[in-house]
Amino acid sequence: MRLLFAALLALIALAPPMLRAKGEVAGAFDYYVVSLSWSPNWCALEGDARNSPQCDKDHGWILHGLWPQFHRGYPSFCRTSERAPSRRMTADMADIMGTSGLAWHQWNKHGSCTGLSARAYYDLSREAYAKIKRPLIFRKLDRAVKLPASVVEDAFMKANPMLERDGITITCRNDHIQEARICLSKDLQPVPCGQDVVRDCKMKDALFEPLR
Repeated sequence: MRLLFAALLALIALAPPMLRAKGEVAGAFDYYVVSLSWSPNWCALEGDARNSPQCDKDHGWILHGLWPQFHRGYPSFCRTSERAPSRRMTADMADIMGTSGLAWHQWNKHGSCTGLSARAYYDLSREAYAKIKRPLIFRKLDRAVKLPASVVEDAFMKANPMLERDGITITCRNDHIQEARICLSKDLQPVPCGQDVVRDCKMKDALFEPLR
């Protein structure tokens, strides 16, 4: 039994630390990640199959979420005394988040960790979304194109001169451009991203779908 216990302790010591903290106390985090998702790509990959109402509209870069982040890892599903958002609140966010369902999920997983009320979290999310200028060039595409992920990052940096290279990352999924993630302080000023956030997609021929 002692040998088994010692072996378990050794395995625990060698195991890599979990990057996601679950059930943390609300309000304890270092900075925000503003995650912007190109809606036509998401619809092509899974939204159409779900018959998501998001895919029936002319969405470009939607707000996937405003995420509290540690310098390493992130909190989720935090313990909070704040009330959950009403259906009216989540429905009101669909114009920039695509669906009320996404707005609810983002509050439940991420907003609960901010220490803010649901209303304040959605207001801050809207403010963060408005702060980042979405490059207009992507709305002018008339067909699907293949391009390096670095081109998307360059476009965001040109539209937002206050951003630094270490404050934005572009992600890919299933050979498509997925998201632009921008790191902001608690008062929504640009800051460097943590090492686990800055993992740029290196694809040279990522797919980018046009607006429908």
